[in-house]
Amino acid sequence: MIFRIIYLHLWAILKKNIMAKIKGAIVVNIERCKGCNLCVVACPSKVLSLNNEANSKGYNYSYMAFPDACVGCSACAYVCPDACITVYKVKL
Repeated sequence: MIFRIIYLHLWAILKKNIMAKIKGAIVVNIERCKGCNLCVVACPSKVLSLNNEANSKGYNYSYMAFPDACVGCSACAYVCPDACITVYKVKL
């Protein structure tokens, strides 16, 4: 039991010191995006949303509605069927 408490304490320290220093950013290829909404649903931080504007094909494309909340987990890019999303991790 004591080892579990120590492990959880160390994990909290690592998470605070290491993981907090990385911020995510995504780039959506607007012309390829067909607005399927899979990336919006897959995002654990609720960063993405569908834009009200349409691309040249008439689809509402996804965009970063809350860019400061992105952690760079790449869940959106994994589920995108058309590979429209590129994820970048930026060190702070």
